[in-house]
Amino acid sequence: MSMAGVIICAVSVGIFKLAALGVDPFQSLMSGLDAMIPISFGTLYVIVNVVLLLFSIIADRSRIGIATFINLFLLGYITQFTYDFLKNTFPEPSLPFRVVCLIIGIVVICFGSSLYMTADLGVSTYDAVAIVMSSKWKWGKFKYIRICTDLVCVATGSILFVLAGNPISSIPTIAGIGTIITAFFMGPLIDVFNEKIAKPMLNRG
Repeated sequence: MSMAGVIICAVSVGIFKLAALGVDPFQSLMSGLDAMIPISFGTLYVIVNVVLLLFSIIADRSRIGIATFINLFLLGYITQFTYDFLKNTFPEPSLPFRVVCLIIGIVVICFGSSLYMTADLGVSTYDAVAIVMSSKWKWGKFKYIRICTDLVCVATGSILFVLAGNPISSIPTIAGIGTIITAFFMGPLIDVFNEKIAKPMLNRG
């Protein structure tokens, strides 16, 4: 379930990137870094997550599991492959097609997240940051800390994206309506998948 969840999430991020209507907050940061640093997205994703993994090892190792490493080494490369494949297949997608991709991306990422989270074999290195700050360091409730880390990611990613030479008008492609929708609707939709699919699947296993 962890492996399937991470792979599904990775594919969904590729779909989000093709939609170019905004991705989730962490991917906003990664898009900004990707625009600034001339290496493949998959390799860049591993490097950033290794840095975050070191933070988790130092601060609180209890959240690290097999799923953490599956996420670290697979997600970036699968996302890059998915996006490249879709971009070659649909080189100039229309706005209605991009909207459909956005909707599909949201549903797919929620399903993948449900499998990955229900398996309970560790969290992603980014998720661990807010967990450590809230439960270990007692800086506040998780949901508020997560909002703050998400805002930092979106702001930093947008700034880097512009500094890389992209016009300000193109920021919505990495921090747009899709980012807002994922912030407000991912939680409830993940809960639906948890109850209807992931938990029954785990119990049958």
